[in-house]
Amino acid sequence: MNRHQFLTHAGLEVQTLEFWIEQQWLVPDQSTDEMTFSDTDVARAHLIQDLKSDFGVNDEGIDVILHLVDQLHGLRKAFAELHDDIARRP
Repeated sequence: MNRHQFLTHAGLEVQTLEFWIEQQWLVPDQSTDEMTFSDTDVARAHLIQDLKSDFGVNDEGIDVILHLVDQLHGLRKAFAELHDDIARRP
């Protein structure tokens, strides 16, 4: 989805999006002339909003939490690949 669609789906202001991209909390695809966002980016934006509004997490805490979430997803992917490799072996 394009930037305007993302802002609508995520319920964000332009300045907030620019800050989050600057902080690398969101990393849109920029393989074309226009940045594009995925449904995962929308979910991540909602997570950030929830952490800030519901739990009062500050910007430094957001950095740590998102880093840990990214590590967790990376480990889950690695374990899934390992499981598939083991399952294919005789």
